[in-house]
Amino acid sequence: MEIDLSKYNNSWYHPGSKLKLGLWYITNILFFRSSLVPFSSFKGSLLKLFGAKIGNKVVIKPRVNIKYPWFLEIGENTWVGEDVWIDNVAKVTIGKNVCLSQGAMILCGSHDYTKTSFDLMIAPITLEDGVWIGAQAIVPLGITCKSHSILSLKSVATKNLEPYYIYQGNPAKEIRLRTITA
Repeated sequence: MEIDLSKYNNSWYHPGSKLKLGLWYITNILFFRSSLVPFSSFKGSLLKLFGAKIGNKVVIKPRVNIKYPWFLEIGENTWVGEDVWIDNVAKVTIGKNVCLSQGAMILCGSHDYTKTSFDLMIAPITLEDGVWIGAQAIVPLGITCKSHSILSLKSVATKNLEPYYIYQGNPAKEIRLRTITA
């Protein structure tokens, strides 16, 4: 058997109306993916207008790409670094005091490579309170990064991250316990 992309059909997936998708597409390009609008509070207000739940004092740096804000929840005091890609074709829940470093990727979708039609697969992602996703690290669909876990620089989570542990590599492996001091 071979992959036949002409058989691909994701007609079951309806993330929103064409008007909503179009308006968000333009807003995302103008105010999020751009380097020109550095005001996090303004970006947070725009996200809320599109249905996101955004806590207080959320920092959103330039050149952030968010797929669908109506599938996004971000807790207070969370930082979203430059060039972060939140490809939330499913629900993404980000707790409070979370840091998404530069170029981190949160990817709720993939494809079933075992099917000739290469079917779309989606699953939610949860980043609990105090999580740090390092620069250019990847969190794929269905993963939960539990309280205060760390996914280090350029690492790829392939399973849930346990609370207060540091993970590194591809696939990410538990390295050591995270200790936080006053």
